Amino acid sequence: MSSPTMDLLRSEPMQLAQLIIPMESAHRTISYLGDLGLFQFKDLNTEKSPFQRTYAAQIKRCGEMARKLRFLKDQMTKAGFSPSSRCSFDTRVTLDELEVKLGELEEELIEVNANSDKLQRSHSELLEYKLVLQKAGEFFHSAQSIAAAQNHEFEANVMGEVSIDSPLLLEQEMSVDPSKQVKLGFVSGLVAREKSMAFERILFRATRGNVFLKQVAVEDPVIDPLSGDKIEKNVFVIFYSGERARMKVTKICDTFGANRYPFTDDIAKQYQTISEVSGKLSELKTTIDVGQLQRSNLLRTISFEFEQWNLLVKKEKSIYHILNMLSFDVTKKCLVGEGWCPISATDQIKNTLQQASLDSNSLVGAIFQVLQTEESPPTHFRTNKFTSAFQEIVDAYGVAKYQEANPGVFTIVTFPFLFAVMFGDWGHGLCLFLATLYFILREKKLSHQKLGDIMEMAFGGRYVIMMMALFSIYTGLIYNEFFSVPFELFGRSAYDCRDSSCRDASTVGLIKVRGTYPFGVDPKWHGTRSELPFLNSLKMKMSILLGIAQMNLGIVLSYFNAKFFGNDINIWYQFVPQIIFLNSLFGYLSLLIIVKWCSGSQADLYHVMIYMFLSPTADLGDNQLFFGQKYLQILLLLLALVAVPWMLFPKPLLLKKQHQERHRGQAYRPLYSTEDSFELEIQSDLHGHEEFEFSEVFVHQVIHTIEFVLGAVSNTASYLRLWALSLAHSELSSVFYDKVLLLAWGFNNVIILIIGIIVFICATVGVLLLMETLSAFLHALRLHWVEFQGKFYEGDGYKFYPFSFASLSEDEE
Repeated sequence: MSSPTMDLLRSEPMQLAQLIIPMESAHRTISYLGDLGLFQFKDLNTEKSPFQRTYAAQIKRCGEMARKLRFLKDQMTKAGFSPSSRCSFDTRVTLDELEVKLGELEEELIEVNANSDKLQRSHSELLEYKLVLQKAGEFFHSAQSIAAAQNHEFEANVMGEVSIDSPLLLEQEMSVDPSKQVKLGFVSGLVAREKSMAFERILFRATRGNVFLKQVAVEDPVIDPLSGDKIEKNVFVIFYSGERARMKVTKICDTFGANRYPFTDDIAKQYQTISEVSGKLSELKTTIDVGQLQRSNLLRTISFEFEQWNLLVKKEKSIYHILNMLSFDVTKKCLVGEGWCPISATDQIKNTLQQASLDSNSLVGAIFQVLQTEESPPTHFRTNKFTSAFQEIVDAYGVAKYQEANPGVFTIVTFPFLFAVMFGDWGHGLCLFLATLYFILREKKLSHQKLGDIMEMAFGGRYVIMMMALFSIYTGLIYNEFFSVPFELFGRSAYDCRDSSCRDASTVGLIKVRGTYPFGVDPKWHGTRSELPFLNSLKMKMSILLGIAQMNLGIVLSYFNAKFFGNDINIWYQFVPQIIFLNSLFGYLSLLIIVKWCSGSQADLYHVMIYMFLSPTADLGDNQLFFGQKYLQILLLLLALVAVPWMLFPKPLLLKKQHQERHRGQAYRPLYSTEDSFELEIQSDLHGHEEFEFSEVFVHQVIHTIEFVLGAVSNTASYLRLWALSLAHSELSSVFYDKVLLLAWGFNNVIILIIGIIVFICATVGVLLLMETLSAFLHALRLHWVEFQGKFYEGDGYKFYPFSFASLSEDEE
């Protein structure tokens, strides 16, 4: 049984297979293959449009059913229901039954909604009518009270003595015949409060001031009968004189969307009408509540079966989509399909085809046969929930070519480790670990919830972040940094002040008083003047060692790729000189770093490497680390110089020689029969006689050689970003700790201390745990994509996407 690591190293062996499926079992066969999820179908009808294919009508039918399901889902969402995942598949309906059922449910819901809207509109109209009766009734009641008071006052004046100064108009008004007095008409209703000012102004201008408008605001917003929205409104009464004025007032009301309602000035009739309207409102409210209860019960019933119906429609649509990719055989009784599948899945697919034929009561079974092809197969890696996220990192750069060495297996370790080198703080790493631990412990629940874009990415890469956090804790322990503060976790420091009066912040050197600190950087190195040179040296040299090791791994993988694909020229004239050139220079630098660490020498490695080129025969003096170092440097320098023409010249010459040998003797051929001659021409056309462009091959090799030589230098320098970002992260942590937390602590004030702690937490989370995490992640990504994968990884393949019901998206239409 293969391990997950070996499954990731090389893609799954694939084969092109042909399926011959009888018509009577075609639907069930495709359905069973969708449940299995191990066969990727090829489209054999690319020349046909979607509307010309055999099962276009069935796909249209499924599309219409999907539309009805979306309508039902919208209705459930508006009513506050969500599709239940606890559906029973024992009562599973067929597609024909579901189509009838969905049609009936849609018609019923449309009818219920229409009746509900009609009743709600009538309820809103009656409610507005009641408000008009109440508010306008108050207008008339107030006016009649004022008129009665004026009549009493007038009668009192008439009974008294009429003085010579009494106005003559009063006598004229008394003498006017009541039958000849002008009768004013009025219009009542409601208008939106935001339009009331413009409404009043237009009325005044249109009638030249010959109307009287009275308005009063309604306290609570009311539901507009037409739009169904809650709107703040005013009740109005407009008094006018004449038919022309009435027509103008009516048109202006309609223009402003004012709802007009009939009104009588008879108080008795007003009370009677209000009583009747209140009764109708009560009846309508009861009817509406019953209708809403019926609608809610219907939607609740639908919610229990919705997921089952939706899945059934999606499956049927995908099955017919696959059937449209198949072609008919010459008898029109069988469907022929082609596609890719893993070789290891052959028995499973055959068993599935046999089971489908039995369940369909087909007299003829489906045929599975392997086809020979020169087409490149798709790439398929068997991943799990842990390795899938790392594989996605590689696939974002490019999908591996079929059977190409996969960087994903190495990325599982190297990616989080390079991240941790830049993010080395076990306090910050612990925070990341606790955050991802929450995602991992609740992954079953969170996987079925809709998260935001950022949270969705974090949840999808939870195992990547977990590994990054664990490695950050490890490198943080090596750096001995907990939020930039060192601790004596593994014992006491090996150093101490040279006397009792010295302070760690100002001492030039320390005295070693006990054994070496067992693990990581000695805590006394933090906060001393010696800290910066020491950590600089440690992190910079470690970055170089990691970079050279990973680039060598990339070249070794290019060797295995070339050997796997049978390219011997690349093995001897690309891999060997590359490994010699890289290690003659930067591999030697790595050796010097290790020797210096082990011996404790004070040699200047910058001086050694510079004068290795400028003066290779000069005496090394104090910079000599081991015996024979000068002669080894001369040898390595000569090997580096030889490796460049080794990469440049032999490969184009050998390719030209191979081309000449391949086509030697093809100018003269023995005589054959007509059939043999025709067959030979076909083979000749298949193999082709391409002209060998030596200049083009040579220029390509020159470019490749220059790219590698310059890349060896630039890529090595690029790994110094590990050192730079590590120091930046450490300095930022130190700034937040010293200038925020310790500064607030020094004020001896509780309020300032609380503010300082809050600022420190916000800065740590926002800058160090979010921005710095993203920065280190992107730099680790670049080191893998360019410096590592650029050495061996082509990434020009395409993924294996089998037909599977498990991959049906929830948002698929």
